[in-house]
Amino acid sequence: MVKALDNLSLAIDAGEYVSVTGPSGCGKSTLMHLLAGLDRADSGRLEVSGEDLMRMRDPNGFRRNRVGLVFQMHNLLPHLDAKSNVMVPMLGTQRSRRERSARADELLEQVGLAEFAHRRPPQMSGGERQRVAIARALANDPAVLFADEPTGSLDSRSVERVLELIEELRKQRPVTIVMVTHDKAVANTADRIIYMVDGRVVDQPVGL
Repeated sequence: MVKALDNLSLAIDAGEYVSVTGPSGCGKSTLMHLLAGLDRADSGRLEVSGEDLMRMRDPNGFRRNRVGLVFQMHNLLPHLDAKSNVMVPMLGTQRSRRERSARADELLEQVGLAEFAHRRPPQMSGGERQRVAIARALANDPAVLFADEPTGSLDSRSVERVLELIEELRKQRPVTIVMVTHDKAVANTADRIIYMVDGRVVDQPVGL
């Protein structure tokens, strides 16, 4: 049996912005997937925003209501425009269509893409698509925003804009941010850097 994570102990405070970094295959994405409720741990204790993930009966509801997810690939639906993509996570909630529409408009304004509301993903740049993905992740006011290599496929200007956006969002709302990244410059924008090697959290190793 392969251990993706080994005797890992970690605490992240509410409102904290942490980056998780380390070499490929060290367990960064596995850790994020566990914290976001995308995967289940075999043993141990795992609690996010007051939820015991080891005993959770409704992982879909947890992800919909408590966490926001951003990945390296934006995963936007190509046949929907930006506004409709942002509205997708709100389907199945108690918000009316008018409320969902207003919320999507608000979020697109916050990420600087109000004028892109009716553009589809193929009509946008990579950086613009990732900003729409961030807006979508915030649709249900998550307590925690998880981002897995959100700048990994972007050019330097788009990386800068996404990082500026994250900083702006932190000023506007009390949200905990956990970002997985291999980029030192991106990692250094966080309040705290968590280094991982071979499935374990370590002090900063040489070369990282």
